[in-house]
Order: sequence, then C-alpha cells, then structure tokens
Amino acid sequence: MNADTARTSSTAVRLHPNEMDRKRIERALENRKRYRYVTPEVQATDDGYLIQSSCCSRNVDPDGGIIDIARLEWRGDRRCWWLYHKDHEIGHWIRHGEYQSLPQILDLLNQDPDRRFWR
Repeated sequence: MNADTARTSSTAVRLHPNEMDRKRIERALENRKRYRYVTPEVQATDDGYLIQSSCCSRNVDPDGGIIDIARLEWRGDRRCWWLYHKDHEIGHWIRHGEYQSLPQILDLLNQDPDRRFWR
C-alpha cells in the first residue's frame, strides 16, 4: 500500500467539536452586551456547539430556566459555519446565516443587534 492509499483509506479527522474551541466560545461570550449577569454553557454536539443559558428576562421562560441561545454547526463539506437561533414560540432552530470563521459568529453573538439570541 502506498502513502496515498493509506491517506485516503484512513478515517477522516473531525475538526469540530473540540475542547479548545468550546473554551474559546465560552471565553468570548464573557464580552457580550446583553444579559451579562448570567453564565452561559457551551456544550459540544455531533457537529458543533450548543449555547444555553438561564433566562433572566423571563421573556422565554417565566420561571427563569435554562433556554437555548444558539447552535453552531460546522459544515465540513462547505468549510463554513452555520449559525442558528431558536424560535422559542414554535420550538425550532432557524438558520441565521453562513459564516466563514468562528470569530465572525462570536462577534455577532456578543453584539446581537437584532436580539435574536439573547432574549
């Protein structure tokens, strides 16, 4: 077996999720403009990350429980990220956009000018 055959027959390396980027997301969210008094949790998923937090505004959960904030999905076939926000009224994830880099997404999540994520 030559080197090219060995490379193509080996298992593909998954880039995401990984612990380094999960921590990077957690640290970046400390700089957000909205709901700075809650501590969001970032969890690895099959293809990216899920961000959840307590609902301090009580707009989504009157009891202040844990709610979904955002879902980041790595699209290896397109070499990009898909970012989703949760429509809590219907209980579905809505694709917010396609982004070339994680810093672009983190900046958007921290600014959230349209209040799609931090409600």
